[in-house]
Amino acid sequence: MRITLKDIAKALNLSASTVSKALSDSYEISAETKKTVKEYAAKHNFRPNKVAQNLKTGKTNTVGVVLCNISNNFVAQLLDGIQTASEAANYDIIIMQSRNQEMLEKQAIEVLRMRGIDGLLLTPMASDSSERELRELQDDGIPVVLVDRTFHSLETHKVGANNFDGAYQATIHLAERGKKRIMHITGRGLGVSKERFKGFLAGLEDSKLKFIPELNLEIDYAGQPIEELIKENLVPILKSEARPDAIFCATDEITSRTLGVLADLEIAVPTDIAVIGFSNTPNANALNPALSAVVQPARKMGELGFQKLTEMINSKNKEVTFETIALDTELVIRKSSL
Repeated sequence: MRITLKDIAKALNLSASTVSKALSDSYEISAETKKTVKEYAAKHNFRPNKVAQNLKTGKTNTVGVVLCNISNNFVAQLLDGIQTASEAANYDIIIMQSRNQEMLEKQAIEVLRMRGIDGLLLTPMASDSSERELRELQDDGIPVVLVDRTFHSLETHKVGANNFDGAYQATIHLAERGKKRIMHITGRGLGVSKERFKGFLAGLEDSKLKFIPELNLEIDYAGQPIEELIKENLVPILKSEARPDAIFCATDEITSRTLGVLADLEIAVPTDIAVIGFSNTPNANALNPALSAVVQPARKMGELGFQKLTEMINSKNKEVTFETIALDTELVIRKSSL
């Protein structure tokens, strides 16, 4: 049978309050009493009643996390950082996916609200997605922090990467390799797309290269599979006079999928077309050719985003000055762009 806090108190001839404080490592209880209580609790497989604790504290010590797609390498690393921070802070997390669909994002937010979360970490699928639902959470005293896709209209802490500089450095690199017709492939409406596109344009301008509208491709993530969309749009461009000699890919998934499409089309990388893009795949060196990439500090973003959220949870009713933090990316050059 499961023992209760009162059972421990009776067995050790202590008050229930003393036992509770000892298990919580309170400074009010002596080290000897803490040791006695904890050893007895461990020996009898005591498990705290979280429902009772929640009623007492008014908190669930649970944070909701809504991510776009956990099969994505970058997102998996982001989640690893979030979980590391949550374990250190003794918080539980509930993870849900939007799969880059606003309807699923709204549903996930509502489910987490009903579960009584203390706060929400979100990678929004678009720059204005679920705005009403997120503001309602804030109005109800449930703080929200945005990670990765920081260009959302919601006023809160936002933790992401320096998307402009990452795209700029990748474009400059291609230009320095003598590339003249650089194609840009991105996801339509994503919160990071605009800044990465601005960085791409700035890189072209500073390299004295013209922007070629025909070489700007936006992929609708909510449509058919990404690889099919890239191939469908890329084939006619490859047959045109604007055929690119390099491709800059603005997201992790688009980068890896583009390499696959070019291999299917028997286009040699980098001999025919050089490729570089945002990618956090741990297998970049194992690809053929090895992938040049803009690497984001995903784990650090996850940890910092969670820390900002718990700061807000623990400082309710206090005025908070919101920050938008852009962490530096790293440009890693490999064979695909050489």
